[in-house]
Amino acid sequence: MKTATLPAVRVEPELRQQVEAVLGEHESLSQFVEQAVREGVSRRLAQEAFIARGLAALEAARQTQDYVSADEVARSLQARLDAARARQQGTPPSA
Repeated sequence: MKTATLPAVRVEPELRQQVEAVLGEHESLSQFVEQAVREGVSRRLAQEAFIARGLAALEAARQTQDYVSADEVARSLQARLDAARARQQGTPPSA
């Protein structure tokens, strides 16, 4: 497959200096920009998939009328957080 080029991007000189300052050893500016674009595309695809799953879950909940209250979700998350903190501190979680 043939390769293609991305359009040139004009940036402030300060930004270019910052980018050049963080380049890895033997890393070119082009490699940095390509990697940044790949990561941006990956992040956007993940966001789209997340939203699609959320909308599908919402529709399924509407159809089945199977909802969980916000208070119940908050309590469950708080319990998980408390348990994780207790594990980190080496103490048993409170009931």
